[in-house]
Amino acid sequence: MKTNMKEKFSGPYAEISNKVIQAAYEVSNTLGCGFLEKVYRNALLFELEAMGLKVQREVPLQVVYKGQVVGDYFADLLVEDVLIVELKAVDADIKIFVPQIINYLNACGKPVGLLINFGRPKLPLRRLLKRELYEQVRMARIQRHL
Repeated sequence: MKTNMKEKFSGPYAEISNKVIQAAYEVSNTLGCGFLEKVYRNALLFELEAMGLKVQREVPLQVVYKGQVVGDYFADLLVEDVLIVELKAVDADIKIFVPQIINYLNACGKPVGLLINFGRPKLPLRRLLKRELYEQVRMARIQRHL
């Protein structure tokens, strides 16, 4: 099934988020669903680099608890040093993975993340913001409506 980018994000890191999503749709439309996660990671890496974005794969990020490093998390992709891309290739609702990426954002200090599941035909995805950034965006929207 061919999928298209219907709505674009606005606000902080919107441009980079939209480019990654555009590339993810290209990968999904070309490969479809059913491959292992690493196939999609490699294809998405190819697309993002072709767009001229700085991308690293399987980047170790330290998880910090009260100033102490307590573990490492390996980001599937890190784009432009700010956006964590967490890829899945499962036939499951991505809602179950949302807490995981929120925790990674908050623990690793990166501002924005994308959760993309290539395991379903319609390419479910979620854009998530670090807690502080989310609150700033939310307050700005409230102020605009007053």
